[in-house]
Amino acid sequence: MGIVLYSRRGCGLCEAAEELLAFHAPHAVVADVDADPGLRERYGLRVPVLVVHGAVVMEGRFDEAELVVRLARLQAEVEAPPGEGVGEAGG
Repeated sequence: MGIVLYSRRGCGLCEAAEELLAFHAPHAVVADVDADPGLRERYGLRVPVLVVHGAVVMEGRFDEAELVVRLARLQAEVEAPPGEGVGEAGG
């Protein structure tokens, strides 16, 4: 699962989100928005922003329980056999 946390140094909310992800999604990549002008323009003051497979999943203050639910739901969608994904009609 492609998980990226857009963050910045000195941001308390970012540090808290990084700690949660270190435990619940240790394979997540942390990207410093201030290291890239494009990222800084895109995410600016919205950080932290959690993106999974290109879609924003959470931003701002992360609630641990909600994070766990969202990550589990996304993992289930990835692992679902064809025709059994969320939003697909079964036969």
